[in-house]
This record gives sequence, structure tokens and C-alpha cells, in this order.
Amino acid sequence: MLVREGARFRQGGRVSTFWAGRRVMVTGGAGFLGTAVVRQLRESGATEIFVPLAKHYDLRKLVDIDRALADGRPDLIIHLAAVVGGIGANRENPGSFFYENAIMGIQLIEQARLAGVAKFIALGTVCAYPKFTPVPFREEDLWNGYPEETNAPYGLAKKMLLVQAQAYRDQYGFNAIYLLPVNLYGPGDSFDPANSHVIPALIKKCVDARDRGDNFIEAWGTGSATREFLYVDDAAKGIVLASERYDGRDPVNLGVGSEISIRELTELIARLTGFSGEIRWDPSKPDGQPRRALDTSRAREAFGFTSKTAFEDGLWATIEWYRAQGQVPGRV
Repeated sequence: MLVREGARFRQGGRVSTFWAGRRVMVTGGAGFLGTAVVRQLRESGATEIFVPLAKHYDLRKLVDIDRALADGRPDLIIHLAAVVGGIGANRENPGSFFYENAIMGIQLIEQARLAGVAKFIALGTVCAYPKFTPVPFREEDLWNGYPEETNAPYGLAKKMLLVQAQAYRDQYGFNAIYLLPVNLYGPGDSFDPANSHVIPALIKKCVDARDRGDNFIEAWGTGSATREFLYVDDAAKGIVLASERYDGRDPVNLGVGSEISIRELTELIARLTGFSGEIRWDPSKPDGQPRRALDTSRAREAFGFTSKTAFEDGLWATIEWYRAQGQVPGRV
């Protein structure tokens, strides 16, 4: 396997100057994004990667954080572990989404500082942006309003890690950076209806409806909201590049720089999956944030990141991955 819990990995071959001899801890390293990040780290030359998984290390608990730091002895931490979900999951679990994401990050940053970790990469979320942020979202607009209500607790919990990173840089000289990825998609995503995001949810609906011979699917909201989507492997490359090349205090967007409406997205996924039935919109369900599209110029200028995967290519790969799983809900 690529990742084993609590194991340190070595790989032969050429090692880049930056990663040579560095011990890296990736929280959430066997999850959707984490698996892609670990793979990208290995391709970039990292030879010692420690992944503390939940069944051995509960990062909500201080004692387990300290144990993970002692076991991994990291020089650099990429903090990906998070409690996440779509609009429905956020509406049903605002308290736990806030607490668990905040407590994991806050305690991990503090204990990493005390342990002498040289660099910390904190992953934020596009949900941290204000509800009515002008498009494209610029990092300077992050504090100009309150997030969209359905995912505000999650977004604010992750946003506090930016405050902590900047405060620790100012007081302690702690090198913590903060990245803001847009909505991710790709093979390995969760297709469980209880917590899936919009792309896997729509793929599942369309593929399952076609296979059953249904003549319609139901979709949430009006379809008017827009979103931007970043392929998971591209996100991983951006995170690894930032880990190598960026040491600034300012947050940095990771995205594509373009948007698509949920209605257009649904019609595109229906076409790619071969579902030709009716799409019935349910306006009693929330649309979420009205628009999302990022200004990605800072990432390009600061550490040379631009996304490479064409959207339809990424959707095809995601659809084929789901079909290959035997269409088992929740299997990742």
C-alpha cells in the first residue's frame, strides 16, 4: 500500500534538495486529498512520510497529538485532517463541525510549535469567504463579511487557523502558512449521500438513475449558484509546491479561476454519465453561497502553481472511478 498507519516510508531514487532528509507528517494522509498529497510528496522526492490515522491518533485529543508528534518527529506538518461534508451535513452538524475542526487545528499548531516543528501548512476552505464576496474572490476580501450561513461554523473554525498562524508568526517566529483550496473533486471522493459534496452526489444520482432506468433525478436548490472545482491531483501539487516554496504570512487561494453554475454542472454530469431523464429542481433546498470563483494570481506568482486538468477530463476520471467501485455508497 502507498500509506500505512503510523509507518515511516523510504523511497529510492533522486530526492529534491528541499525534501532531502525532511520528515513530513500529513494529517488526514489516507483521506481523499491526503492520498493525493502523499503520492505527490513521494513523486517530489520526500522519503520519510508519517501518516497518523484516526484509529491510532485522535487529533481532537491533546495526548494523541503529542504522541503523533513523538512518533513522527516531523520537520514539516501538512494539516489536512478535517470533518467535512456538503450543505446537508453542515446544516445538521454545525456544532461538531465547528468544534472538531477548530480543536484539531488549534491544538496541533500549538503543540507543533512547542515541539520545534520548522514549518506548518494549514489548509483552510473556500467556505471561509464572506457570503457576498465579489467574484473573483481575492485573499484581501476574506474578512469583509460573514460566511454563507449553512457552512459558516465550519468555515469560521478553519479561518481561526489563519489567525493563529499569523499570530504565532508574529509572536514566536513560527513558520505557518495558510492555503485556501476551492471545492475539490476526483477519484477517491466520498459518494456517501450523508456527507458527499456536489460532484460525487450528482454522479451517484445520475449513474444510479441510469442503471435503474429512472426517468428523473432530483437536484437541490435552483441551480443558479456557481462553483469552482479543482481536481484533487492538481490541489495536491499546489500544496506540495507551497510547502517547498512559500513562507509568507498571507493566505493563498488554490483554484482554477473559473466558475460553472450548478445547473450547467448537473446537465454536464448527466450527459457524461449517459442519463437522459428529467432533472427536477427543489427550490425548497438551499443553494448555498451564490457564487464562488477564486483569483488564483497569488499562487501563480508566489510558488508557480496553476491547475492543469481540464474539467471534463477530471469528471470522466471521477465517473469511471465511481463505476469501478461497484457503485457502493460511501466506499472510498
